[in-house]
Amino acid sequence: MGAEEHMADVTIVVATRDRADELRHSLTRHAAPVIVVDNASADGTPDVAEAAGARVLRLSGNLGGAARNAGVREAATRYVAFADDDSWWAPGALERAVEVLDAHPRTALLAARVLVGEEERLEPVSEEMARAPLGRPDGLPGPAVLGFLACSAIVRRDAYLDAGGFSEVLHFAGEEELLALDLAAAGWGLAYVPELVVHHHPSRSGRNPAARRRREVRNRLLTAWLRRPLPAVARTAAAALGTRDGRGGLADAVRALPRLARARRHLPPAVETARARLGA
Repeated sequence: MGAEEHMADVTIVVATRDRADELRHSLTRHAAPVIVVDNASADGTPDVAEAAGARVLRLSGNLGGAARNAGVREAATRYVAFADDDSWWAPGALERAVEVLDAHPRTALLAARVLVGEEERLEPVSEEMARAPLGRPDGLPGPAVLGFLACSAIVRRDAYLDAGGFSEVLHFAGEEELLALDLAAAGWGLAYVPELVVHHHPSRSGRNPAARRRREVRNRLLTAWLRRPLPAVARTAAAALGTRDGRGGLADAVRALPRLARARRHLPPAVETARARLGA
């Protein structure tokens, strides 16, 4: 199958908000059709995306990372690759991803190797995945993972939708783990494939590192509450107490719990065992 046929199997989905300048730089670098899901931007982001040739879904409110769900539903291809407004897949990566997924029908998600900035530093999450803490089970095209960076993942569309996509409650910052756990719980494989490359040039606009750390702690705690045994939840909460941002994230998680009272369900034992091996 040639490159054009492979690209007919992939749609790129980008969820964004108020990042017109970043999209001007990144959208021209995509090799496959792009759906931009706009989280109620106020800076002309949707117009920039349309001018660049993307299909644009304009949301009336900010759903965070869960906005990607609308893009996946809109896509008509077997596979959907995610990108952020400041990232893009390297030439040839998506064609190769299609080949890998076609050859591994029980794999729902591939996590690519991420190179950061002009100097192309290896993203620490990619470095950790390469160490293969969960091993490389037979039938997977690379080391098994139970997490990923949304800007560098390609998914089997039907498996993603069956798993429910990204959580609206988690919104953004660490929203990937819950989806990874749910895919694994449904019997799907998830793998790190370093021959697939994504470039990420992080935007400097609207960054608040402390707020992001607090949100990541919140979402880590909520994910543990939703899927893991109570001792694991307690350990996750205890680990959050050591920093100011952690304590703030813990308080935010407690406030969100009433919305999730009936959403808790246990992972299959094998998935919980694998998650426990990863520690914090």
